[in-house]
Amino acid sequence: MNPYSLAYSLAYSLLRRAAMPALAGLLAACAPTTPRLDAAFGDTVRVALASQIMHPGASANTDPVVGIDGASALKGLQGYQKSFAEPAVQSNTFMIGVNGGK
Repeated sequence: MNPYSLAYSLAYSLLRRAAMPALAGLLAACAPTTPRLDAAFGDTVRVALASQIMHPGASANTDPVVGIDGASALKGLQGYQKSFAEPAVQSNTFMIGVNGGK
């Protein structure tokens, strides 16, 4: 038995065992791996946006809105805007229950 042929055979065997997974990995990197995900890309966002619309056909309704009169609406809007100009006084929440439960 020739020692060189044995060493050559072992080296060739090890090289084949190491090269095959590397070659398979390189070939797999070229293949498209997410065709199902790419086909459904953005569907979740579109469904979330569509679920936030209460009445999709509301823009087609030409009936006038029945509700609050103009003067009351103006007073309510002014009160709403004033609430941002003058913030409400906050009570000290750390004082709750400190006085012995009286």
